[in-house]
Amino acid sequence: MKLTVLGGGGFRVPYVYQALLHDQGSPRIDDVWLYDTDPARLKAMAEVLAQFADGHAEAPRVTVTTSLDDALEGSDFVFAAIRVGGLTGRMCDERVALDLDVLGQETTGPGGLAYGLRTIPVMLDIAHRVRRLAPHAYVINFTNPAGMITEAMQSVLGDRVLGICDTPSGLGRRIATTLGLDPSRAQFDYVGLNHLGWMRRVLHDGEDILPRLLADERLGDLEEGVVFGREWLRDLGLIPNEYLYYYYFNREAVRSILDAPQTRGEFLARQQQEFYQRVTEAAGGAAVSLWRKTIADRSANYMAEAKGAVQGEAQPDEDFRPDPAHQGYAGVALAVMAAISRNERATMILNVRNGTTVSALPHDAVVEVPVTVDAGGVHPHTITQPDLHQAGLMQQVKAVERLTISAAVTGSRTDAAKAFSLHPLVDSVTVGRKLLDGYIDRIPEVAEVFGGKTS
Repeated sequence: MKLTVLGGGGFRVPYVYQALLHDQGSPRIDDVWLYDTDPARLKAMAEVLAQFADGHAEAPRVTVTTSLDDALEGSDFVFAAIRVGGLTGRMCDERVALDLDVLGQETTGPGGLAYGLRTIPVMLDIAHRVRRLAPHAYVINFTNPAGMITEAMQSVLGDRVLGICDTPSGLGRRIATTLGLDPSRAQFDYVGLNHLGWMRRVLHDGEDILPRLLADERLGDLEEGVVFGREWLRDLGLIPNEYLYYYYFNREAVRSILDAPQTRGEFLARQQQEFYQRVTEAAGGAAVSLWRKTIADRSANYMAEAKGAVQGEAQPDEDFRPDPAHQGYAGVALAVMAAISRNERATMILNVRNGTTVSALPHDAVVEVPVTVDAGGVHPHTITQPDLHQAGLMQQVKAVERLTISAAVTGSRTDAAKAFSLHPLVDSVTVGRKLLDGYIDRIPEVAEVFGGKTS
């Protein structure tokens, strides 16, 4: 089977390839095409993958290309992880907002809307190409903001597009392991949108173990215990997705990011420039070790502002090594492909069409909920409906997402201004309009969406 990776020169690619190397099922992915607009990044990543493949007799062959149509043609699965505007765009996503004392973050808040505005037209073009060149392919979307992008692409490809994020399943695993339990025997009751959800129950052999963790001192050892504090988690009686930090502690988050010497985007831009330069010059099989060191540094500084650290200054664990047994989103992607192609039924948390799952949201909205995946596709579970707080926040953010999609498709400044102004993390229509103007001024790919239109 053929897997196409869009954004094939990116840092996530080795995770996906390692997952494929460990897959012994049949049929399996034996043909991997890496597509990217940057030949140098493709060359560097191909070298990393070649070193991972060394010693594997049946390693999937790798083809690199800058031709999108060649990459897509005849694909069985498409893994999408692109960044329209590159890290330069991400830095602008952050700084335009921060200059107005508003959260600057790539998926949550106005930065995520700017990212969505410029990304949706590109992903819709890809969706049309997939429909023409690989009509039976499933698109596994990791391109952020993942829920918004998945919903836009579903307008072309329907349920053959699903979004993945490793944060909910990672949270469930951490809850089980913190209590010394086997996470493979756990079932997760989770509801939300991408980067906006809540773990409400964790059933282990039929027992909800979440109350036990909330009452346990080990709650403070959980990553979310560090982010939110034990008192707030106990007040809530559940564990939020870590990105809800930006809603529950918005003032503290903005202040911490403003006080840091660099944003997350600025840190990654410097780090990635160094990596691609060094890996090109490396000899003697050093590409993998360079990638692992870079990944460790990235992981150590992830959401630093929420963990009492300073972006770019958190020290990585010297023993850090990406775990091939889980591999985060790569493991989720492999489980999806195995379930669909080999009917290996799997339960996971994905971004999928709502249908009747969450009654407070439209039928065609994309939500992040537990599903079962098999050869027949994706089947959302019946869930307990979210409470008023959860449903209200989901509705407001979903309204903003849909306005953003509309603006990206039609070029409507009116819809874009409404999206920014109605976002719960933007407290003023005046600020909302300034945000839109700032992104149009600073990011060419956002300006291109509107083409000079005023309404």
